[in-house]
Amino acid sequence: MFSPDSLQPRMMLVNRFSCTLKNQSVKIGHCSKVPRNVNMEKLQHGYLFPEIERHELLHLKKYPNANVIDLGIGDTTKPLPTIVTSRMVDFVRGLSTAEGYKGYGPEQGEKALRKAIAAEIYKNLDIKPSEVFVSDGAQCDISRLQAYIDSSVIIGHAGKFVDRIGKYENIEYMTCGPQTDFFPDLHTISRPQLIFFCSPNNPTGHAATRKQLQQLVDFAKVNGSIIIYDSAYSAYITDNSPKSIFEIPGAREVAIEVSSFSKLAGFTGVRLGWTVVPEELLYSNGFPVLHDFNRIVCTCFNGASSISQAGGLACLSPEGLNAVQSLVDYYMENARILVNALTSLGLTVYGGKNAPYVWVRFPGSKSWDVFAGILENTHIITIPGSGFGPGGEGYIRISAFGQRDSILEASERLKYLLYQEKL
Repeated sequence: MFSPDSLQPRMMLVNRFSCTLKNQSVKIGHCSKVPRNVNMEKLQHGYLFPEIERHELLHLKKYPNANVIDLGIGDTTKPLPTIVTSRMVDFVRGLSTAEGYKGYGPEQGEKALRKAIAAEIYKNLDIKPSEVFVSDGAQCDISRLQAYIDSSVIIGHAGKFVDRIGKYENIEYMTCGPQTDFFPDLHTISRPQLIFFCSPNNPTGHAATRKQLQQLVDFAKVNGSIIIYDSAYSAYITDNSPKSIFEIPGAREVAIEVSSFSKLAGFTGVRLGWTVVPEELLYSNGFPVLHDFNRIVCTCFNGASSISQAGGLACLSPEGLNAVQSLVDYYMENARILVNALTSLGLTVYGGKNAPYVWVRFPGSKSWDVFAGILENTHIITIPGSGFGPGGEGYIRISAFGQRDSILEASERLKYLLYQEKL
């Protein structure tokens, strides 16, 4: 199985609720006779963002009056457009009437929303509403597709963790650095079953070119692989880079696309996403992948919230599309401000053009050391690049999802800190 660099830093965790701990047996009250999934023991670390939060809490304990600016976790900060919330409110009020009440909806999503996604997001790409599956967010769908590292470990696909190289034995990590224009060297890769690819990329902010994606599609076709394509940040593309893998000839035979309203419309708390599974995508025996994905959705999921879906439908109306585009433009202006501030100091900066993330290089430094130094001296939270995988060592990621005044203040603090270090 394939995945881009996404291992997070290893931490020593003690689970106080376990009946047994590694290298130590501890009894804490009554233990059941149900054995633990042995693959859970292969997980090497906690999730990155809770670890960042832990550092933030420790920092606030040390500096209780500090004005901490969070440019770490990519959470949106602008209010939802009124057109979206008003439609959701109207829908909720309708639930208290006999005419407007709705119970369970289709597990695959409301027909009107599936049709709108196909028509507006995939305009002129011949995506059928029946190929669109509405979900409660891209992360959940990627887990259902077993493409996340942790979910792959839990079900036993990732194999053992090899301490010597810091990787799982059945996952090949595709290095996508500036030396290869943030695209893997496909000639060095063995035949995979699944290829997980994110564009625009988180954390680097790079959007794959049409030529790069054609190479990826051709590679998958030759090797009989399936691409899991994460396009959650496609709305932020400002140049001619493809916004969907399905813009590439042949992609319908080799790719699944997962996306979300989270960054498109600020739905990080509302929770709404979708996955497109083309009819032409087949298993080795000729059976359509779409049918199995439909079975998984219907078995494991009761459908996204009908309230969230009402909001999603509003986002895709003419007025809604204009409103969400203004949100995207706001965050991209934030990215421009950050990029200009950091490049003015002579730093090597990537991203910020087609994604709301700025990827900053600190050669010769450890990512966690840079993260800690910035937090200690500026009260700004960033994300250490190594948290995204071995290829991120020496980088930090800065999010442009913030209020404008915070972005401007953070830019001044960073410029002052880095200028002082050069003196």
